[in-house]
Amino acid sequence: MNFDLDHKDSKSGARAGTIKTDHGEIPTPIFMPVGTAGTVKAVHQRELIDDISAKIILGNTYHLYMRPGLDLIELAGGLHKFNGWERPILTDSGGYQVYSLADSRKIVEEGVKFQSHIDGSRHTFTPENVMDTQRIIGADIMMAFDECTPYPCEYDYAERSMHMTHRWLDRCIDRFDNTESKYGYNQTLFPIVQGSTYPDLRTQSAEYISKTNRDGNAIGGLSVGEPAEDMYEMTDLVCKILPQDKPRYLMGVGTPANILECISLGVDMFDCVMPTRNARNGMIYTTEGIINIRNEKWKNDLSEIDKGLSGYVSTFYSKAYLRHLTISNEILGAQIASIQNLSFYLWLVGEARKQILNDNFASWKNGIIDTISQRL
Repeated sequence: MNFDLDHKDSKSGARAGTIKTDHGEIPTPIFMPVGTAGTVKAVHQRELIDDISAKIILGNTYHLYMRPGLDLIELAGGLHKFNGWERPILTDSGGYQVYSLADSRKIVEEGVKFQSHIDGSRHTFTPENVMDTQRIIGADIMMAFDECTPYPCEYDYAERSMHMTHRWLDRCIDRFDNTESKYGYNQTLFPIVQGSTYPDLRTQSAEYISKTNRDGNAIGGLSVGEPAEDMYEMTDLVCKILPQDKPRYLMGVGTPANILECISLGVDMFDCVMPTRNARNGMIYTTEGIINIRNEKWKNDLSEIDKGLSGYVSTFYSKAYLRHLTISNEILGAQIASIQNLSFYLWLVGEARKQILNDNFASWKNGIIDTISQRL
């Protein structure tokens, strides 16, 4: 994987770059739709390409390991072949899912022992077998195995967890460097910075991760309930330490405003379930603001969903029609809403990239955040 830094905004930390993988190029800043179980919920792969213009999607190591399982994915020739997606894929390590299984898992130095959320069966994730699992899944970008600490988190726990994440990272690197891709294309490994909301721990972790000299780096353990101001403070701190010539991935973030603020701090890559999850619940992101499509005020509104996204799916359907589908629990409603929200997110980072290349990002961001964050 290669990363070219195309331009840096002169009045902020925002960057425009290009990530080059064997499955295609990724212009940054970029938002990555989340395809937890090998699919972005309610969205066809053709729509991801033609309507949404997604350049990369995520797969979830824990969920794919559980179902359909590694044997079938390997038989298919990897996730790209299994789900018909020919562009880049990033897989998380399963660390966040293990974090969410707090009532049914045990963290030890070896790794994490846990019970399946499907059938209660017992499993163990270690840095080594998580690398092997992601090799089999066939992700272009693989994430190191880490522990995602909760918020709030006591300092001593955050410190112990961070050091264990670093020890796990060393084991991940050793396994990754001593194994090969299974399907004839290159894969790369991103370490993950941890340290909760403690500046000294985040500094230590960012410095440790930087010294491993991998092709890219991630920032984890944020967007887990901490105030936005803390997220921005930690992100700013870490971005000032991580190498300038490597892409930076802020995991699990977030709202459109979060994304723009973190782009201004130097983040290149984002993912979040928010656009699709909120779409299924009737929350629609548009270039004019946020709509709760279930509200009565949209019942007779025959205007297009988002006139600012000309050429997107939102111009083919009215707000009244989308409300009718949503209230009626029609599957098409979730599909249209999901395409709209993902189209908006990809439009947003695409516009951010244009503004960075024009050296106008800072003023553009300050002007648009209030608009896209307002409730209509």
